[in-house]
Order: sequence, then C-alpha cells, then structure tokens
Amino acid sequence: MAILAENFFKERKYPFILTLLILLICVTLFLFSFNHTTSNAVAFYSVIQEKPPLNPSQASADYTANPKEQELPPNMTNVRFDWKLCEEPQNVDFIPCLDNFKAIKALKSRRHMEHRERHCPETSLHCLLPLPKGYKVPVPWPKSRDKIWYDNVPYSKLVEYKKDQHWVVKSGKYLVFPGGGTQFKDGVDHYIKFLEKTLPAIKWGKHIRVVLDVGCGVASFGGYLLDKNVITMSFAPKDEHEAQIQFALERGIPATLSVIGTQKLTFPDNGFDLIHCARCRVHWDADGGKPLYELNRILRPGGFFAWSATPVYRDDERDQKVWNAMVDITKAMCWKVVAKGHDSSGIGLVIYQKPTSSSCYEKREGNNPPLCENKDGKNSSWYARLDSCLTPLPVDGMGNLQSWPKPWPQRLTSKPPSLPTDSDAKDKFFKDSKRWSELVSDFYMNGLSIKWSSVRNVMDMNAGYAGFATALIDLPVWVMNVVPIDVPDTLSIIMDRGFIGMYHDWCESFNTYPRTYDLLHSSFLFKYLEQRCDIVDVAVEIDRILRPNGYLVVQDSMEILNKLISILRSLHWSVTLHQNQFLVGRKGLWRPKGS
Repeated sequence: MAILAENFFKERKYPFILTLLILLICVTLFLFSFNHTTSNAVAFYSVIQEKPPLNPSQASADYTANPKEQELPPNMTNVRFDWKLCEEPQNVDFIPCLDNFKAIKALKSRRHMEHRERHCPETSLHCLLPLPKGYKVPVPWPKSRDKIWYDNVPYSKLVEYKKDQHWVVKSGKYLVFPGGGTQFKDGVDHYIKFLEKTLPAIKWGKHIRVVLDVGCGVASFGGYLLDKNVITMSFAPKDEHEAQIQFALERGIPATLSVIGTQKLTFPDNGFDLIHCARCRVHWDADGGKPLYELNRILRPGGFFAWSATPVYRDDERDQKVWNAMVDITKAMCWKVVAKGHDSSGIGLVIYQKPTSSSCYEKREGNNPPLCENKDGKNSSWYARLDSCLTPLPVDGMGNLQSWPKPWPQRLTSKPPSLPTDSDAKDKFFKDSKRWSELVSDFYMNGLSIKWSSVRNVMDMNAGYAGFATALIDLPVWVMNVVPIDVPDTLSIIMDRGFIGMYHDWCESFNTYPRTYDLLHSSFLFKYLEQRCDIVDVAVEIDRILRPNGYLVVQDSMEILNKLISILRSLHWSVTLHQNQFLVGRKGLWRPKGS
C-alpha cells in the first residue's frame, strides 16, 4: 500500500484527486441546500430559483403577470410555483374544512349535525380551483340582490324544490330572487313590517342594528333588512338546500356557512341585538335545550329572539309537544314572551326577550340550568363544545351590567359598552378610528388604484376595532370583520359598533364558498401568521375566496410583502406596491391547464 502511494505522488496524480474532492464537496453542499429548501410546504409547488432581481427605480412599482417582464424589489427572491388545477368536478365549489369526505365518512355519529361541522384536512389545499364553465363578472350591487348569473352558481335544485315558496326562479341566463320564503307568503318586505308591527320596540335600524338569521335560506330576510340600516349575519349549513349560502354571497348579502350542532358558533358572547328563525329546522329543545343556551350566549341582554315556526301557531300533537318544551326551557333561561301574533297569511310569530338583570337567575328553584363559570375571562368559541349552562350577563370593570349600545348610527362612533373602562383603552380606540378614517379617505380611496364601484363583499382578515369597516361606512359595501384566534379579542367591540364578524384561524380554510368576496384586507396579519403556518397555504386560500378581478390589500413589512409578491405573481395576479408598505394584488381569470 505504501509503495502504491509513493508511486501515486511520483506520477503527480494528486491534482486529479483534489479536483475530485472539491467536486464531491460541491455536490454534497448542493444536495444539502436542495433538501433544506424542499423540506417545507413550499416545495410542493416545485420551487425554482431564478436570476437575482433588478432594483426598481420607483417607490411605487407595478408587477405584471409575466415573470420575464418584471422587476422586483431588492433582496427579493424571484420564485416560480408549478401550480396544478384541482381536477375533480366538485372542486369548482370546494370548501376544504366542510368537504373533507374522508373525515365525514369516519364519523361515529351524525345525530347532532356533526357531518355539517368543520373537519379540516391534515394538509392544506395544494391546487387551484377551476372556474365554473361560462363564469362572468358578477351582477353589480344593488341589481344583484334580485338577480345573479346562473352560470356563476349553476344549481337548480332549489328552483324546483322551493318553487311554490318563491325562494328563487330561473329566468333565462339569470337566477331571480322574488323575495319569497317558507314563512314569507306575502313577501319578505311584508314579513319585516309584520315583525316590527308585532313588537314596535324593535325599531329596525335604530334600536336593532346587528341581527343573526338562523337557517337563512337564500338570505332574502337579511338582504331586505339592509334597506332599514340593519346588518344581518345570515347562516345555514352546507346541506341538501344546495348552494343557498353561495346564492346569498353572489347576491352581495352577508352570509356564512355554519350549523348549530355540537360546537359553539364562532361569535362572541352577548353580541347580537336580535336573532331570527323562520322555520329554520333547528330542534331548539334538543339535548335539554343546548341549542337555546347557545342563542342565549350570543344574544345581547335585552335582545330578542323572533321565532316563526309551526309550533307557534298549529295545534297538532307534534307541534304542541315542541311548544311545551320551548315554554319550559325559555322559562328556565329567564326569557319572557314580549309579543305574539299572526299575519294575514296565517303565519304565527313569537318574540322572546333575554333578561337585563341577574335577579331572575337568583330566584330560580334548583338553579337549572346553572350559570357558567368562565374563570379565565376569555370570550372564545373556536372549536368549543356547546355549554349545558347559561352565560352570565356581562359586566364592566366596575361590576356594573353593560348597557345597550347607543342607537344607530351613534353607536358607530361612540364608546362601545364592552370596551375596557381604563382610559388607555378608550384613548387607543378613538386613535385607531381616527387613523383608519384618515388612511382610507386620504390613501385607500384614491391612491391604491382600486375600482371601488366593483367592490361589494369585503373581508377584513384582522379587523381589530373595525376601524377599516367604519371608514368604509358610506360606501355600498359590507364587511366581514374577522378576529384571528391568536390576537386580542375585539369581536364584542366590533359588534357593539354595529358590525358583524366572526373568529377564525387563518392557518385553516374559511367557511365560505370559492369566489365570494371582492376585496380582502389585511393589516399586519402575516408577520404573526407566518410563525404558525405557511404563507403559501394562506395565499392559496385567499385565491380560493376572492372573485376574479377581486383585490387583496395588505399592509405589512417589506419582508412579508416581498414574499407575497412572488406568490401572487406566480398566480398571474397583477401586483402593485405603494410606499414600501402597501401591496395591492388583483386576481385575474387565469387558471393552470388541467392534466
């Protein structure tokens, strides 16, 4: 062996070995770098590094959809993603956490609507949803309240199933909504007037501003209440009433997918002024009254529950059994009947009111159901089980019961009852409102190249005190105010101001159909979100939610904006950057080709 080595060096072959060693080291480093790059979820999209970007000369830059024509900000990695089209036909309207058929099939019970609740997949959506065949730019508001393009939501089951109740009618290329409903025999306008006539204290748009419509159908009730300055969160499950919530959102009416099953609704305690149910197919007396306890939780003290259903006005044995159970449960909850009536079509209605004092709870015999104990003081309903107890009435920092918000529109700009009583909280709240008012009027309206006349359905992904929604109040838009589960809980304050909203975890898919919002807004959300989940997955969800020609407006750090620009460009969105702080992305009609 020694002789061989000696001959090797005499023949001077060591430069070859040295070269070979250097080559092996380079290959090892390359493999390590590749494994490191592809070990995260981004690798799923076949990440390809391109040449270093050029430095743009302007503070506000426009990034087109063609990578060869783009110039990127400094220190930004130009990344391409090999996007795939979701191939299954049902993926046109796919909702990841509600269409997880594998998880639904494995459920041990469906008795309590477990199959209509959220069952998010272990991995995020890794493809882009196709557009419906013949998809068109949606009918603009307010015409969309009464008609939408059939090709955008091509479902006709409800047309036939509810043809005698005038929910929806197919007319040529349109789906037309005449304002009918199971309980709206004389039209929804008549029904809304009947409610206020039955209980004049309702005072639509003044005393009653924030409404929840349970089992809303196509949301005509909420749609017509908009004329009275009432904002309604309409909800129903994704069930055999095919695409009813999709119809609502396509119409430009606030709505979401949800169900009263085994879990709490994703709303705060004491948030709604009035809850409405017109033949909503919820068994309120089930499980000892848990569904009613949940309504009690989210209904504001002094708020109303308007129930229009056959047990109210029919005398057959089944209906009377339900009515008697309702009497027992509502009495135990200290609700009182404040009005009951029948309209000209024979439809009956009963209106309950939640107490404004705890004295009734203290006088009950047996303390059944008991008052809930919320030891940590948190107000979160995310993936929480329904309670078997009553939520205590809210008190302020001094121990006094919270008051009803001021009449609309004063409640929009006055101090919310649920705002903490310390002076710092009050100062922070009003400064936030002022900042958003100035930012929207001075910059968002004219400086971001947004065609606001095409915007109707808006979502604020990190709503804070709803300052953004407040600043948009004079526009013909509505805002879904989302409070992420990992930030301070401000949802009660948002609803005190007269807006709707819900909790959500942006590391999961949102409960809405694809192509249902015109504008998504985010203010310093992603820098916190990136610590828990992949920003690419969030971008795919945003692409799913936004309509073609819809906007994404993001205020965040340049590091975050640089990453988003790469992702959005790969989706063939147009992207503009403003003042190195605001990103505006606009989704197009582009979809990757199918296999």
